[in-house]
Amino acid sequence: MKSNLSEIYWPLRLAYGLVPLLAGLDKYLNILADWKRYVSPLAASLLPLPVETFLHVIGVVEVIVGLAVLLGLTRLGALAAAAWLVAIALELVTAGYLDIAVRDLVMAVGAYTLVMVAAERGEEWAPGAEPAGAERLARHKA
Repeated sequence: MKSNLSEIYWPLRLAYGLVPLLAGLDKYLNILADWKRYVSPLAASLLPLPVETFLHVIGVVEVIVGLAVLLGLTRLGALAAAAWLVAIALELVTAGYLDIAVRDLVMAVGAYTLVMVAAERGEEWAPGAEPAGAERLARHKA
């Protein structure tokens, strides 16, 4: 493990663990934001369930992603966070929140950076998992 990456790794891991966790919990509490206003009319019309129920499902996903990052599935959780943030940004574009969409795309880049830093630190996708393809080959060459 490369200790010099700790200064990058830990702030990213805490940010991409705590922020989704808290945002997910807030889908039930609505303290941080009125989340319904960010759902575009287009998305709302396509949903097979009420917007509030949809946001509760999103909240569960966000809590799971946050816990994954915090509890040791850092690479997997951060990759899920990056993909999730891109999806959110696309939805925000349809809702007309371009400034927030750009912010979420930048956050997606940060989440992907966490994936790469965790890989440089030697973390597996899941603890005890066998490295895949190129990673296994790189380890045998080292």
